Amino acid sequence: MSALENLPDTDHGLLRFLTCGSVDDGKSTLIGRLLFDTKTILADTLNAIEKTSAKRGMSAVDLSLLTDGLQAEREQGITIDVAYRYFSTGTRKYIIADAPGHEQYTRNMVTAASTANLAIILVDARKGVLTQTRRHSYLASLVGIPHLLVAVNKMDLVDYDQATFERIKADYLVFAEKLGIKDVRFIPLSALNGDMIVDRGERLGWYDGPTLLEVLENVPAAHTEQAEDFRFPVQFVCRPQDSANPELHDYRGFMGRVESGEIVVGDAVTVLPSGRSSTVKDIQIGGESIERAIHEQSVTLLLADEIDISRGDMIVKSSEQPEQLKQIDATLCWLSETPMSPARTYLLRHTTREVKAKVAKIDYRLDVNTLAQEPATALAMNDIARLTLKLAQPIFADPYLENRATGAFIIIDESTNNTVGAGMIG
Repeated sequence: MSALENLPDTDHGLLRFLTCGSVDDGKSTLIGRLLFDTKTILADTLNAIEKTSAKRGMSAVDLSLLTDGLQAEREQGITIDVAYRYFSTGTRKYIIADAPGHEQYTRNMVTAASTANLAIILVDARKGVLTQTRRHSYLASLVGIPHLLVAVNKMDLVDYDQATFERIKADYLVFAEKLGIKDVRFIPLSALNGDMIVDRGERLGWYDGPTLLEVLENVPAAHTEQAEDFRFPVQFVCRPQDSANPELHDYRGFMGRVESGEIVVGDAVTVLPSGRSSTVKDIQIGGESIERAIHEQSVTLLLADEIDISRGDMIVKSSEQPEQLKQIDATLCWLSETPMSPARTYLLRHTTREVKAKVAKIDYRLDVNTLAQEPATALAMNDIARLTLKLAQPIFADPYLENRATGAFIIIDESTNNTVGAGMIG
């Protein structure tokens, strides 16, 4: 019987997760095996990778080709960009981000990790915990991924030795304690042979924990582990112009996405930055009224009072107001090939609000390999730094570790309109 048949029927919600590790640790093969064993590969896709594998002289299907989507990557045998894949089982839907392992692609990993709720850190059983392992673990914890899973891969190359697995686990736990990583699990596996991915296999009898898929099936979905305050950044004000329908003359709907928390018809709300208060008269999706809206739903809110509201304003519950900040302390990852200059003015986008921003000071630049804090006067691509930004107008923010949606921002170069930085408040 397949392991999939033993899974419960309840829907556990969407899970976004990230895979990362050193070069050749087997990230792409792991994802390929997961897709293959959960039977989520289309027949034509499988046929294409079988042909490519045969051209390379391989006797078995190279499952890594399922994620290495760019031809240039296939020719080099490495993963350069973030490859996203989607699959589902009977219990939940998944979005996988396969992040590149090289240090020069730090920005790619940070981007992929920003929405993930779990990170799989791959470790080669022959090599153990490496500098790259520590770097990826630090970046995963930095961007607030709440769950880490250390997958000790290539156990087939160490004869499935339990002592090797236990040694790697002990080494990693020493490092995790220094970083303050709390929820970390360990699984021995062989992505090449499929041991402990979906099915348990027959060669790891000494391991009595869950398989990789069983962990993924039961990890809590985003927004479900703690109560969150209601945050509704306004994206668009809907004022229908239909002279043939007088009922729409006074219609004023505020459209956007519930970034966190929930709202119910009748709740008291406050609009920021004006501070004006009202109550929710109606909540609509596609013109149909609903009583309650929750996190990540895109809805239209109608208020009982007429208040001047525009894009970039935020509607919150009156009892759950965030701070209004004109200066923020943040951790920033610089994404652009053009260095960051404290002398320049940039555009900061926080939810749907845009304000001008300048660097007040750079506390330090972080060496992502040694985690040492170094002095800096500017930032180059892939640099991560702790700094202070001064803003021309206030933003309505929460600490990133409490709310990833309202604690994050991006930096835009006004001259090119390019996104040049991504940051976390607090």
